[in-house]
Amino acid sequence: MALEFTDANFQEEGLDSGKLVVVDFWAQWCGPCRKVAPIMDELAEEYAENVVVGKMDTAANKKVPFNYGVRSLPTVVLVKDGEIVEKIVGAKTKKAYQEAIEKHV
Repeated sequence: MALEFTDANFQEEGLDSGKLVVVDFWAQWCGPCRKVAPIMDELAEEYAENVVVGKMDTAANKKVPFNYGVRSLPTVVLVKDGEIVEKIVGAKTKKAYQEAIEKHV
């Protein structure tokens, strides 16, 4: 199951983990976001050893989405060593997310 990131816990739960961080920025009203959510849960289980996968509700959290330049939903951001290494805008297939993760693990 993907973590629930917030502005308050993102640093500790995500960035401080020393792993690749995959953040799914979403909102309740976003239809495509609901298609991505179960994919993120699957990826969280599959990559639990090497990757931290989490979701962040952009309606409840403003700081981190702003800092990462999130302007469209869903947006999935891959962060390694505190830096964005990839940004995927729009709903994609599980395979597309896996390929992005594999490039950076």
